[in-house]
Amino acid sequence: MTRVRRLRAPLLLVSILAACGGPARLPVSAGTGPAPVLPRQEHALIPVVKVARAVGWAAGETPTVAPGLAVTAFAQGLEHPRWLYVLPNGDVLVAESNGPVRPDDGPRGIKGFFFRIFQKKAGAAVPSANRITLLRDTDGDGVAETRSAFLTGLMSPFGMELADGSLYVANSDALVRFPYTPGQTRIDAPATTVVALPAGRINHHWTKNVIASADGRRLYVTVGSNSNVAERGMRNEEGRAAIWEVDPRTGGHRIFASGLRNPNGMAWEPETGALWAAVNERDELGSDLVPDYITSVRDGGFYGWPYSYYGQTVDGRVKPPRPDLVATAIKPDYAVGPHTASLGLAWGGAARLPFTRGMFVGQHGSWNRRPFSGYRVIFVPFSGGRPSGDPVEVLTGFIDGEGHARGRPVGVAIDRAGALLVADDVGNTVWRVTQARP
Repeated sequence: MTRVRRLRAPLLLVSILAACGGPARLPVSAGTGPAPVLPRQEHALIPVVKVARAVGWAAGETPTVAPGLAVTAFAQGLEHPRWLYVLPNGDVLVAESNGPVRPDDGPRGIKGFFFRIFQKKAGAAVPSANRITLLRDTDGDGVAETRSAFLTGLMSPFGMELADGSLYVANSDALVRFPYTPGQTRIDAPATTVVALPAGRINHHWTKNVIASADGRRLYVTVGSNSNVAERGMRNEEGRAAIWEVDPRTGGHRIFASGLRNPNGMAWEPETGALWAAVNERDELGSDLVPDYITSVRDGGFYGWPYSYYGQTVDGRVKPPRPDLVATAIKPDYAVGPHTASLGLAWGGAARLPFTRGMFVGQHGSWNRRPFSGYRVIFVPFSGGRPSGDPVEVLTGFIDGEGHARGRPVGVAIDRAGALLVADDVGNTVWRVTQARP
């Protein structure tokens, strides 16, 4: 009997893999730009799964930069660095974070079993440090000599924003505020809760980000969906798949924009004053669907999730359908490739690089596309407040030819000297991109 059971396990695995979705029929470029190709939806018993094994960087290794640029390690040996924020004095805050314990999250049964294995392989199963670390480059050589635990005891922190003398942190369950004194290297004051955010025992897309309006009177907070396509029911999606507008003085809030499956990075486009967001789209429709995107976000706008994608393309999996909402769905501005997991977003205006007029996008990389997509930082050029050309690869080499992930880029930011900073949560490094010296 024991031998029979041992034989069944590999046979079951073979059967599951045989039922998985197929490889991409289109290049990533087909799902990129203002008018991406949207092929036929694919449905399989088990969705496409292709996970890059996380191996990290060997000593002396770095990512690959575009011609004319150079890359160095600003800080190494961090614990799953996810997000970055540059303070006015040049200090860099990095959120060392991962998802909180979510006992009811994820698929169950055999599908859930393999999902947990894949997470571990991808380097996404590490515990959260729940810390924001301050990095200081004292002598201006492009390497952080000082490192201090700036804030500890947080709850899966992600976004950070300094506004009106206070530092705001978007935890996985609440937007909180701390008093801030310029130059300090540690905050010991207790947090003040500004507003609770959707969380709970599922909290599927746990990352929450925050950005302030120019006058600091309004904060905008991203809240991802609690599922892929509302398979747990819309009651579990209340207040989610949205960007909130929050009054920091009172905690009053409203939904600024909705139908955004998993918004992460946010940035202001200075010419039009529009808020832009990087959004991760839905899974399990095949390797070629659905493109992630960056888009300007309209007040009151609805962007389709879960009923449709990329405007008014209906997702038939969602029951009951809502043709009334689909008819109002706004088409995003610019696709950045299917399953690229585009998270980081930063306007390049302050960069002392060949790339200034446009957006940097940190693409964390796919786990559900064959072949891989993402695993790079790109620059999308803008003109007149809109994307105006093909993306340019700025930082690559995070994945090798054998499917091993040296690193995975997440947050991007421009430091006070105009260099591009990139948080790499698998490589446990913050990379710094500058002009190459002649």
